[in-house]
Amino acid sequence: MSGSGGRVVWGGRVISGLVSLAFLVSAFMKLKGGAQVTEGMAHLGLAESLIVPLAILLTGYMGGAICTHLRAGDPFYFQIGFGILVWLGLYLRESRLKALIPLRRT
Repeated sequence: MSGSGGRVVWGGRVISGLVSLAFLVSAFMKLKGGAQVTEGMAHLGLAESLIVPLAILLTGYMGGAICTHLRAGDPFYFQIGFGILVWLGLYLRESRLKALIPLRRT
């Protein structure tokens, strides 16, 4: 991989790495617990017993986060933007996805 193609793939890796880091921080905070996590879960109408499953099921977490914020009437733009970054990182580094969803024709 050389030239701009290599830079695009590395850009995708960096984006995915940053998103993964944010997911890990979120999971760590949920597993660590504390008053802030408990209050946040209560505000969203979720039982404390769901903290660990939410921390483990990160793949579906963004969809669940959007759904939960919609249900609570809270803004959810951050979750949508974060989900877009997840897909952008994957798209930039995975050629099979580019072939499946071409953004422009050559």
